[in-house]
Amino acid sequence: MNILDDLFERGLVADVSDRDGLGKLLAEGPVSFYCGYDPTARSLHAGNLVPLSVAARLARAGHRFIALVGGATGMVGDPSGKSSERKLLDEETLAQNVAGVRAQIQRFVATDAVMADNYQWFSPITFLDFLRQVGKHITVNYMLSKESVRARLEDREQGISYTEFSYMLLQGYDFVHLSREHGCRLQIGGSDQWGNITCGIELHRKMGGPGNDPIFGLVSPLLLTSAGTKFGKSESGEAVWLDPRLTSPYQFYQYWLNTADADVEKYLKMFTFVPLDEIGAIMAAHDPDRARRQAQRRLADEVTTWVHGPEATRRAVAVTQVLFGGAVADLTDADLEPIMADAPATDVPRAELETGVPLLDLLARTGIAESKSEARRLVGQGGAYINNVRVDDPARVIGLGDLATETMILLRGGKKKYRIVRASRAKLGETS
Repeated sequence: MNILDDLFERGLVADVSDRDGLGKLLAEGPVSFYCGYDPTARSLHAGNLVPLSVAARLARAGHRFIALVGGATGMVGDPSGKSSERKLLDEETLAQNVAGVRAQIQRFVATDAVMADNYQWFSPITFLDFLRQVGKHITVNYMLSKESVRARLEDREQGISYTEFSYMLLQGYDFVHLSREHGCRLQIGGSDQWGNITCGIELHRKMGGPGNDPIFGLVSPLLLTSAGTKFGKSESGEAVWLDPRLTSPYQFYQYWLNTADADVEKYLKMFTFVPLDEIGAIMAAHDPDRARRQAQRRLADEVTTWVHGPEATRRAVAVTQVLFGGAVADLTDADLEPIMADAPATDVPRAELETGVPLLDLLARTGIAESKSEARRLVGQGGAYINNVRVDDPARVIGLGDLATETMILLRGGKKKYRIVRASRAKLGETS
């Protein structure tokens, strides 16, 4: 199967400007292609993984990736898919965001990607030069026909500023410039970019390029989950970031592990590099017993490894297993920290743990049991655990030797009631 057919089979194509022409071009040899990223944040998010997946597949097929970070267009803001105008960022923030996004693109797609920043070619162009050299080739009628503009014009309260209205011309000129300077023949992006991409193709046709070779556009679908919610958002509505400092690998892994059965096959095709016939086998094994979530586990493993690497995936799996009674071994404070939403922490002075704290006291103190008498019953019934190991002795004392990580001990009551005891530097008598 050629690369374009594979992209269609995996559901990664919503539209393409000329399927036959592009298919022929990609089959002839390496093609330079680009995707643009406006640095509106210091990290990309899970929603960006759709075009990133397309880019990575093209790069792995031997095509040459040009990653364009919009240092100039990021100052303007793209109206596509937006109901209101973006807040304009200052140059210092943009520079920080550009650096963060650039590093991620190289890691997720290709380390040898050509990195470009459209600030380099827009900054020397004066406003009058841009109007004369670019603006004269595209009519206002043409721009008004684009969905990204029309939708905003229909909102009489919000409207669209001239700044955002001009964005289409800026992105269109990016395509022309990259065609001239780098021989770029293909632009990819999300389906909300279709108007901007086709504007670039039209500008190229009118302004001319090297040999006037035709250029192409390919866009991927904008995803909604089967529940109708926006893809790439957590249950709380927060973005799932690709930067581990913003969304931990454990939280990232959990996002994919919690994929609905109705979505998991689609996501395996779109976001993993598992062959299609193997995905068929995964689903055949998954369907008879969906409660085991075999397909979701494979999905979470593959995507987390792609984004964060195998070691981060190993730790995310280990922490996940901890919450299902798995061994607490070879983990760190940083690994266990993300589960505090599920296992609230109680700080205990380190000096107190050096002396030793009775298990029954600690079960009551952390809220696993409402009282010492209830804690005694819990231990007698075999429902008390230290670091997921059952404790049968009600006289057991917990000390520093029970630390599972640098500062944490995991207590459990029953199957799912977890608490973290955290050794703190507080003085004796100071607890939280």
